[in-house]
Amino acid sequence: MTPTVSVGVSWEAHTDLVVVGGGVAGLTAARAASRRGLQVLTVSKGGPADTATQYAQGGIAVVAPTGDSVESHVADTLAAGGGLCDEDAVRSIVAAGPAAIAALTDLGAVFDRGRDGVVARTREGGHSTRRIIHSGGDATGAEVQRALGAAGLPVLFGAAVARVLTDEHGVTGVLVLDERGFGVVHAPAVLLATGGLGQLYACSTNPAGATADGIALALHAGAVVADIEFVQFHPTVLFAAGSVGRRPLISEAVRGEGATLVDSRGRSVTDGVHPLGDLAPRDVVSRAIAERLAALGDDHVFLDARHLEGFVERFPTITASCAEAGLDPASDLLPVAPAAHYSCGGVVTDVHGRTGIPGLYAAGEVACTGLHGANRLASNSLLEGLVAGERAGAAAAGERGGLRVEALDATVPVLPRLDRTELQRAMTRDALVVRDETGLLAAGTTLSGASARSCDSVTDLEDAALTLAARVLVGAAVRRTESRGCHTRRDHPTPDPDQAYSFDQRLGDDGELVVITPQLTGAN
Repeated sequence: MTPTVSVGVSWEAHTDLVVVGGGVAGLTAARAASRRGLQVLTVSKGGPADTATQYAQGGIAVVAPTGDSVESHVADTLAAGGGLCDEDAVRSIVAAGPAAIAALTDLGAVFDRGRDGVVARTREGGHSTRRIIHSGGDATGAEVQRALGAAGLPVLFGAAVARVLTDEHGVTGVLVLDERGFGVVHAPAVLLATGGLGQLYACSTNPAGATADGIALALHAGAVVADIEFVQFHPTVLFAAGSVGRRPLISEAVRGEGATLVDSRGRSVTDGVHPLGDLAPRDVVSRAIAERLAALGDDHVFLDARHLEGFVERFPTITASCAEAGLDPASDLLPVAPAAHYSCGGVVTDVHGRTGIPGLYAAGEVACTGLHGANRLASNSLLEGLVAGERAGAAAAGERGGLRVEALDATVPVLPRLDRTELQRAMTRDALVVRDETGLLAAGTTLSGASARSCDSVTDLEDAALTLAARVLVGAAVRRTESRGCHTRRDHPTPDPDQAYSFDQRLGDDGELVVITPQLTGAN
């Protein structure tokens, strides 16, 4: 069993559902549950806009009413997913997209329209047609966050969940740390909507709070995670020498409008690499950039958008980010390089957010529904957050009335945790876009040096979560001796048909990771 240390509990609360995380999936789930009469408390580490959703630029992938179809969107998603998507889950989520957008529009979300008054659509990497809707040019996530946040449901800001509390029957609540100290929120249902794990790496498009919290909470509660080795690196993140932390991305939609990737010698980066060229799936483009950088000894390539008309109007957020770096997209080549962007795996759930633990749900980037497989198709993330969030909130309504108030579990785990700088240095050096056994084993050695310490602050909890997530990622990456989706092994450069499955992992009673016998996905 995981060692624990007793803590004093300063406060208590009771509710029907605790939602952990305040982005698209969490807020959608909270609304869905509230509409069904549940008392809902959302717990968020940051402020109202401190979410990955807020920074989403490109848009939402949703089947267009003409010239498109559910089957076309499904086919594009499966192609990007490298053979690991669950086709039934993909079809279920994609088919629900138009209704989810209609519901969001009813909340007041405004999407960009063309001169004909019809909702405008663009094309992004891996899509066979223009089906990406957007808002404010390149500020779609901010508009989604605004519309969902306007519901006015209770949110506990500046609070971190330290543990999901359970008994032999399932969830009983959460242990929370905020400015008052540790407190217990009693609830029969908990939804994890904590986002991703971008802070595993020195540079990421994710906000500072993307520290794999949900992965760790789920594992310690007994749930299963899968596909954590598949981290999508966005190919075009604005490069600055020596930069660390969150970096602004340059949306794929810029390439969708005709921008091109070139190296320091002016040559195309993707010519001959893939039939879709610069609009190939993100793993293909990121890998092409990484290989070109290695061949030339460079640390970035360039995005050429100088010929695009109306750039400022179409991409105001990107224009502002470039201006802060002293760049003008109308006259300058934009320096870009891949950076950690999205976790394709996560807590294993069905398409309604249910895990294997009664009362525990997960939705959004933290979850693994089978939609993304080995590589997420561009702009499917906000789609999944809306659809799975709505369904998870509805499913959690079934837990009402099952609350069991037990004696207070006033303990926090004593967990291995590395210094974050040391962890990020190791993961950036040894488990980035292109990996090999030597580097992965070196990262594993670094992680094995983590010492077990009690987690008495939010930073402690985050560092412990990152350390555990890194162990899961590195272990699966070592085991996956092939290249598939956004997992690329230099020493195993091709896909292995015999490895077309997910590695499910859980924590054993001794705190060590256990790999569950792999099962072939529904797509195989």
